[in-house]
Amino acid sequence: MYVEKTSAPARKPVTVPGLKAMKAEGRKIVMLTAYDASFAAQLESAGVDVALVGDSLGMVVQGRTSTLPVTVDEMVYHTAAVARGLSSTLLVADLPFMSDRDVPSAMEAAARLVAQGGAAMVKIEGAGRICEVIAALAERDIPVCAHLGLTPQSVNRFGGYKVQGKTEEAAERLFAEAKAVEAAGADLLVLECVPAALAARITAALSIPTIGIGAGVDCDGQVLVVYDMLGLTPGKRPRFSKDFLSGRDSIQAAIGAYAEDVREKRFPGIEHSFT
Repeated sequence: MYVEKTSAPARKPVTVPGLKAMKAEGRKIVMLTAYDASFAAQLESAGVDVALVGDSLGMVVQGRTSTLPVTVDEMVYHTAAVARGLSSTLLVADLPFMSDRDVPSAMEAAARLVAQGGAAMVKIEGAGRICEVIAALAERDIPVCAHLGLTPQSVNRFGGYKVQGKTEEAAERLFAEAKAVEAAGADLLVLECVPAALAARITAALSIPTIGIGAGVDCDGQVLVVYDMLGLTPGKRPRFSKDFLSGRDSIQAAIGAYAEDVREKRFPGIEHSFT
């Protein structure tokens, strides 16, 4: 059966400099994950600012227990699929586990995600030695989204999916890492599962936008795994998420409600944050 495709109203494309302007103007950035063209089109129609092809696909699409098995080939495949569903939403793609083991490897993976996948930005977890990778990518005009706090690729070192930065020492280390990734050339920073007060402090100290997931309402924007916010992920929903499909009659209505709640600072609430 042929189904006529509907297109979203034309809007100005979201750009990397545009995200920084949104921070300066106090406008919240709305980000969601997507893994295929159909979901990407839903994000586009709902006016989501940034689509993230996360290596979370290993868990929510492939049914694995972590993000670690996801390959560069898989990330390129899913990124290209999402790109076909977008027109103005900015596309970000994860560098998967160990693709950032050195600068040449990260450069090759990032180049594929941009050239073959259509990504406008790549996301990379961690600081320390990763700052060298961020600097190398930035020098070659590949925009970078850094990712600090609970970094899922470090799950074995953390001993599970745990809130980060809870002690004074850990908080100061995370604050220093945030400043370091900005100095290295990152254009965006995801803060995952960190105390809301610490995320607010980092957000105020940086000139680049911060995107929170379990990091409180004071970040410059928010991101969720789309399957989590639709109540589709099997098992217990993460504390920092919310079922936006409940009480609504369509996926697009749910995504639209999420976008509106982020922009109006109604989400996340205290119950979705950590202290």
